[in-house]
Amino acid sequence: MIELDFSKNTDGLLPAIVQDYKSLQVLMLAYINKDSWEKTISSGKAHYWSRSRQQLWLKGESSGHIQLIHDVFVDCDQDTVVFQVKQLGGAACHKGYCSCFFRKVVSGHLETIGAPVFDPAVVYAK
Repeated sequence: MIELDFSKNTDGLLPAIVQDYKSLQVLMLAYINKDSWEKTISSGKAHYWSRSRQQLWLKGESSGHIQLIHDVFVDCDQDTVVFQVKQLGGAACHKGYCSCFFRKVVSGHLETIGAPVFDPAVVYAK
């Protein structure tokens, strides 16, 4: 197993930048801990640590929009990763957009770029 340096942060979390493996569009930023890293590497599906829920999280477990790992890059300090993924369902963002970065700063205001791929009220209905 490739060892990342989880000791640099007191919470044991490292940033994971997520890109579409073909277009290289940045889809999201998430955090991994040692358990999520090991599950990602062993399963080939992106797992993260949810800071809000304080639990391990398989991306897409609720929505079905799983991220299949295509490539993984590790930075020089071994404390940040880039996951290049095949995004199933066409959207990484829980608000329904392809990317979590669907807003652009224009003249001091946020401008929405693109349209949602899905309706979160339908996808996350309980």
